[in-house]
This record gives sequence, structure tokens and C-alpha cells, in this order.
Amino acid sequence: MTALTDTALTTGLKALLETTSTVTVRPRYEGSNICTWIGFKHVNYMVEEAVLDHFRTAGLPARGLYEEFGLGLDIVDLDTRILHAFHMDDTAQAEVVPHTKEDDRVIGFRVTVTVERDGEPVKAVTSKVKVSLRPDGYLQSADEPPALLSRFVVPRLGAHLETADAPSVSVTPADNTSLAQGRGTTASDDPVLAQLTQGENAFGWKWRIPYPYCHFTERLQMSGYLRQMEEVVDLFLADRGISIKTLLDDRRWIPVVPHSRVQILDEALMEEDLYTVYTVEEVFKDFTYTSRMDCYVVRDGRLVQTETGRITHGYAVIENRKDWSLVNFDERVVNAFKGGPAQS
Repeated sequence: MTALTDTALTTGLKALLETTSTVTVRPRYEGSNICTWIGFKHVNYMVEEAVLDHFRTAGLPARGLYEEFGLGLDIVDLDTRILHAFHMDDTAQAEVVPHTKEDDRVIGFRVTVTVERDGEPVKAVTSKVKVSLRPDGYLQSADEPPALLSRFVVPRLGAHLETADAPSVSVTPADNTSLAQGRGTTASDDPVLAQLTQGENAFGWKWRIPYPYCHFTERLQMSGYLRQMEEVVDLFLADRGISIKTLLDDRRWIPVVPHSRVQILDEALMEEDLYTVYTVEEVFKDFTYTSRMDCYVVRDGRLVQTETGRITHGYAVIENRKDWSLVNFDERVVNAFKGGPAQS
């Protein structure tokens, strides 16, 4: 790989911040879980790939930034709206438009993903993305980052934000997470989660961060939080008596996601216990519901919030192997979202 000289850095940064790029993207096979439709997580993965390709096209690939300057490329804010569903084997065009103001401390983009339907291109996804550059803290310290990049370099993820302190905790975390516990523990088994969810229409989950969710040797990455959001929804629905399989078997209903957002506020590290709180915020006209996901770690005796995010869900009924249509919630489902009994 060619070294990033000062000239290459100047040219690359100008392209990164000023030039639009376009790349062909395709959803991964793994994301097709119900019939041939693609879930929100893998739609976000396509957005992530488009942004990474934009860095490559500008001559500032993630690998080069890390190996030469010790700078990890981290997506710290991902706000995505899905306007049309993706299917297995779809090929789409992702346009990445730079959107970084002169005083911004993060590198911003607007991403639009277009797919062909009935012979015509349609706008399927719009996304707002923010990127930080984080110096490597695990291996030998690198030299000072290049001056051209320094405004986007943060000592820790989330340092560009003015964030409120996390709720205080007056209890000691329970020492009850082991590798044998699989998906972790819930609020009924953990005093920290019990305090975080007290009085809220919320579900709590404690879980050990495994290395496949991390990058740059130590920290949970954006795709890890997307996986966490997908997982906590699955656990929440099961806890409320309307698990994914339950509604599939009963009615052929599947959850659909028109909007999701994840913001990294601080760093969560490999093998730390992550406390995830999933709170139902609003049920809108029995058609969609919006929830918030907040993640915490307990570090040095205090609670540190590492992430906040929101996700909007609706439900669709499977009509055949190709088609689905949106449906209204019924009393059973609304009761489950609002914390009441999910009666059949």
C-alpha cells in the first residue's frame, strides 16, 4: 500500500470533504432472515460500506489511516431511514455526499442508496453518518496525527459531544455473568439493571462484550451496536409474550423498521459487561412504535453511558414468498408494548 505523503493527505482530505462518490453495494446473504427480505442491520451495513469506500476513493483508506498514523476510523453516529425494502441479491447504488461544516469535529456524510424497482430507480435509503478518528491506545503510541486530520481526532469516542452525566448507581454490580450464560442476564437478576429500569416501560439486559463485536483490538464498534439493537428487540418481544416466532406462527407477522439511529457517546471495551436498557417511548396510532436503546458500562465504580439510539418498528403480514403489506397493531400487541398482558 502506498504511503500517505503530505501531498496525498492534502489531496485526499479535499476529496474526502468535498467530492461526491458512488459505489455499488449489495446486501449480505446473512441479512435475509425472513423470506428474502433484508433486515435493518444489514441495510445499515451497506451504508457503512459506502462510507468506507468513500475514504478509499479519496485515498485515505481505513487501513492506511491505522497502519501509518495509528488512527482508527469509527462511525459514531448513524441515522438511517428505510423507504423501500431490500431483497436478497438486490444490487444498489450508494451515493456519498460530504457534509462537514468548517467548525465540525466529526466528518459528516449524507448517503442515499438507490435500487431498481419495475425498471426504474427508486430512493430506498437515506442516512446521515458521522465519523471520528481515534488514536490507537493499545499498541505502541503513534506519532502526533497529521495536522490536516487533527480536528477530527478524539482522545476517546464521544469526546466531540457535550453529554449529560449518566444516572448514578448506588448498588454494586452482581457478579453473575459467566460464559455459560449465553445471552446474559435481565433486570430481574441484576441490581444495576433493576435500578435503571425501575418505574420505566423498559427491558434490561446485561451481556459480556465478545471480541467479534469489536475492532482496533479493544472497543465495541458501530456494527456491534447495530447487532445489539437487533438482539435486544428480540429479547424484549419474547419477554412481553410476542416473540418473533410467536407472531410468525400465529399470524405471519414480521417486524419492519423504517428508521433507526445509533450514537456512540463513550467507549465500551472488549469483555466488559454492557448494560442495555430498551425503553418503549411511543405507540403511534397503532401502526408504529418507537423505542430508545441506552447502553452503559460500570467502570471505576461509576456508570458510564456509552451509547444511545432509537428504532421505529411496524408490523407486516407475509402474503407470499415475494410480498408483504403493513398491518395495524391489535390489542394484544399494543398491550405488550405498553407493558400490560399480551393476551392471545
